[in-house]
Amino acid sequence: MISPTERMIAETDGAIGWMMFNNPARRNALSLDMWQAMPVILDHFERDPDVRVIVLRGAGDKAFISGADISQFEKQRSSADSIAQYDKIAEGALAALQEVSKPTIAMIHGFCIGGGLGIALGCDHLRRRACGSSIVPCRKRSSMAMCGTTARSWPRTRRSPWGR
Repeated sequence: MISPTERMIAETDGAIGWMMFNNPARRNALSLDMWQAMPVILDHFERDPDVRVIVLRGAGDKAFISGADISQFEKQRSSADSIAQYDKIAEGALAALQEVSKPTIAMIHGFCIGGGLGIALGCDHLRRRACGSSIVPCRKRSSMAMCGTTARSWPRTRRSPWGR
């Protein structure tokens, strides 16, 4: 599959759909185009009958996702309207993750902060490497779009198809 942005890599390996957050220079910080790509990639994996599980991971070995890419905030979150639009896109991406019917796994290595934690908690399973992983919630509810969504979505109520 060709991803809508180079910052997201979508690949299929047998029965596994891999969705990789590919912004290692910023420790996989989430840019707006990454949020927009998530529902597209998840829908592709959802419709592919060969994909039986979806694994989310960060590129490199420093981070799963280090939160939002704050370097974009001045341009993409500079007014009340742009903040509302950004939040709507991010919440839509999380909703797509939570609504996908196939099991999802967050493969965490390194930092998992803010919106990254929201994405990890939206998955059915979390797998964390023992060394070098830090999972940190948002500091302030108003500082991240995903804090409120994270609070509403946790704990995950949907049962994994593996447990049926």
